[in-house]
Amino acid sequence: MQVSVETLGNLERRVTLRVPTERVESQIGGRLREIARTAHMKGFRPGKVPAKVIEQRYGSQVRSEVLDELLSQGFDQAVRENELRIAGQPRIEPANDGGEGELAYVATFEVMPDFGEIDVAKLQVVRHVADVTEADIDRMIENLRLQRRSWTLVNRPAQANDAVDVETWSVVDGVRMPAEGAERGVTLIGSGAMFSEIENGLVGMSAGEEKSLNVQFPADWRVPQLAGKSAEVNLKVEGISESVMPEVDAEFIKSFGVKSGDMAQFRVEIRNNLERELKGALMNRLRREVGEQLVAAYAHVEMPPRLVDNEARALLAQTVEQARRQGRQVEPPAEAYLDFIEPARKRVLVALLVGETARRNALSLDPRRLNETLRLIASTYEEPQQVIDLYRNDRNLMAGLQNRVMEEQVIDWIAERAQHTEQTLSFQEAITPQ
Repeated sequence: MQVSVETLGNLERRVTLRVPTERVESQIGGRLREIARTAHMKGFRPGKVPAKVIEQRYGSQVRSEVLDELLSQGFDQAVRENELRIAGQPRIEPANDGGEGELAYVATFEVMPDFGEIDVAKLQVVRHVADVTEADIDRMIENLRLQRRSWTLVNRPAQANDAVDVETWSVVDGVRMPAEGAERGVTLIGSGAMFSEIENGLVGMSAGEEKSLNVQFPADWRVPQLAGKSAEVNLKVEGISESVMPEVDAEFIKSFGVKSGDMAQFRVEIRNNLERELKGALMNRLRREVGEQLVAAYAHVEMPPRLVDNEARALLAQTVEQARRQGRQVEPPAEAYLDFIEPARKRVLVALLVGETARRNALSLDPRRLNETLRLIASTYEEPQQVIDLYRNDRNLMAGLQNRVMEEQVIDWIAERAQHTEQTLSFQEAITPQ
């Protein structure tokens, strides 16, 4: 196989691979003969399937496999011989200048930038710490009670924490919304589901009562027709319900999987869950902290353009998917990914630096940490062993977990060697997204 390497830019390279057609056909023929010796096909005895039938059934698949292997071997050889360090996946396409008796392919790819010296001791990192307290456990139990509360209709004026069945319609700029009828729903006073002035206006109203409010909506209000405008909002209360909180008794505790119904064991389970959540939140904070320091220190280093573009497109796709899950249909223009170029560049920079730090310092995946993380993930499910088996039998799932754990290891390694200070947070502060 003939291999040549060209430099297309600071970080872009092109490898041309030329494979003799005879070599390809020879390997394809050999594999098809191997298949023919053991193939089981209806109407033929084992090993007696005609070569033409084998070719029709398996030829395309075998040709693809042989070409993939030969091109992969040639590409790997070019990378080794030229001491290239690849960033991202190569794009391999047929070449237009293949000569007689050969197949030619071109692999275009990007290489790692030169970071120079990576001195993590110069970084200044704030490491947040927090603990789960008894008050945090009490707060969680109260949240669980709220999740299990029931509602009872009452014959009195509405007050805070009541669920109010209400009809609304508005007039803005002389236009009625909706044009006919009214919007009906249930809102919990104090939840913030409706604009605060409207929720406050419901306080003191009784079933069957109507009221009109003049409301000035903020410029960033989620309903575009109302954003930044003054509107007349009309309310009609249809019904009022108050919550009935469950007692924290044995039956309540058992409903959360604590078979004994014992309060002490219940609190232990809650503590374990909160500590698991806290650990993940603190790691996310540390990842962000270290990432920001790395970006500040190495912002001058040129990043592989295609890698950044791909990351920007991935960020756009995540944003669109999140919007759709919220019920919003979004069709971004073709160039919308450009709005994500800067955050994408930072993410690529941090990812490459973390990988380079691991390589230069011969850091390897800690099996104990991997197993611990897997057990923590599995413990959140009813059948933990099934989750563990799922990961161990799925190569892609396990590879993703390994990458995550390795990244966390390197982040910890950097933070330990950087100039760092500790900042104590409460549990609630720690788990609040930044």
